Amino acid sequence: MKNYLRASSLLFNQPLLVTPDMLDLGVRWANQAMSLNIVNIGGGGSPALWDDDGIDRIAQQQEERRTAIARTGIEVIQVSGVLVSRGSHIGMCETMTSYESLRAQLRNAVADPMVERIVLDIDSPGGSAVGAFELAADIRAMTQQKPIIGIVNFMAYSGGYLLGSACSELVVSQTSGIGSIGVIASHMDRSKMEEGMGVKVTTVFAGAHKNDLTPHEPLSDQSLQYLNDVVQESYQLFVNAVADYRGLPVQQVIATEAGLYRGQAGINAGLADRLQSPQQAVDDLSQAVAVSRATRQSGRIAVRASALNFQALI
Repeated sequence: MKNYLRASSLLFNQPLLVTPDMLDLGVRWANQAMSLNIVNIGGGGSPALWDDDGIDRIAQQQEERRTAIARTGIEVIQVSGVLVSRGSHIGMCETMTSYESLRAQLRNAVADPMVERIVLDIDSPGGSAVGAFELAADIRAMTQQKPIIGIVNFMAYSGGYLLGSACSELVVSQTSGIGSIGVIASHMDRSKMEEGMGVKVTTVFAGAHKNDLTPHEPLSDQSLQYLNDVVQESYQLFVNAVADYRGLPVQQVIATEAGLYRGQAGINAGLADRLQSPQQAVDDLSQAVAVSRATRQSGRIAVRASALNFQALI
């Protein structure tokens, strides 16, 4: 029941920075879960998933991360699947990334002296509006400390695009998709289904808006107005943020009408900076870091040589 309530709060009656097909998929899943009363899969799954084989996976992953950073100078942070505000919202049935986790990883990367470039590896249809704008603002602020390159691999729609737009640079491939700069919300009216089941829900409440958006009654004009106001507010935040991050007129962002763009079309619309495959983009960044390191090393050697020559003259 706890997971059911949590899933409902993520899907219904709130603004979402997500593609309509992803929202439809979530709504259909929720409807199926409510009708069939599917048990929580969190306690099941493959036993092998939880087997203790004596290996400290976290320590192993950290060691692999440090080795990769030492070699390349690049920290790659995954932005995968549905975006949610907090890690506690993440379940096992779908790939998800939380804004709080991304913020923690980004802060660690910015503070790490071994990291010279940060890459956001984005493959997301978007997700919750709650927390998205705050993280995007943090990303833009962090770009003043270290370059953060967004690489679309291969989808950055809606909330995923918002995060990508805040990066120092956004790279798309020929078949990568970006855009969907819009906001959507859904309300599920279960009153007819409950009536068919012989169930009648009576709600007692105080406060004129306390019962807004209830799923047990048809959507009232008051509730519809509230939901529309929230969507419009989030939309204005969205288009203004993208316009600011991408250096575009607000009207140009609005004129996209939440459209989807692939490859060069996204660059032509001003939503991305250059066309390159994800792997090649990372390889080029690694090469640039290697050249920078070699240049700095040569400079340090030259300084030491000069110092030694000066001491010899003395």
